[in-house]
Amino acid sequence: MSEDESEAWEYCLHIPNDLRAVTVSRRTLRLILTLHGLIGLVDVAELLAAELVSNAVRHTKGPAALRVSWAAGVLWIGAWDADPEPPELPGELERLEEAEEGRGLGLVRACSSVWGWRPSGRGGLRGKVVWCEVTATMGAVAS
Repeated sequence: MSEDESEAWEYCLHIPNDLRAVTVSRRTLRLILTLHGLIGLVDVAELLAAELVSNAVRHTKGPAALRVSWAAGVLWIGAWDADPEPPELPGELERLEEAEEGRGLGLVRACSSVWGWRPSGRGGLRGKVVWCEVTATMGAVAS
């Protein structure tokens, strides 16, 4: 199936604070993108979602959520968590290659068109969303 770029959609996966949620999120995202004909974006999207969800469950104590949307040729991936504090900004990618930890947002910055974070609430809980965008031109859209 080929994705009609004028057809917008959004999914939200609510996840517990559990590292197994990273695998569940990756597999769910792969299925969503495949069903929408966006197989060319799967690899980079899985990497980005895994880094965002991993940060959400590793560095916070509450629930989290993966949100994914598509509109006008742009895939938006966001991870909500219950910690309202901003994420630690990534360092330079060259220095991150040698680091044992702390490379996640550096990879997000390097592999996405744009990324950022914003305060956000969900279900009455304060928190934040760390997000990134991937354009259709970053991967071949399956026809």
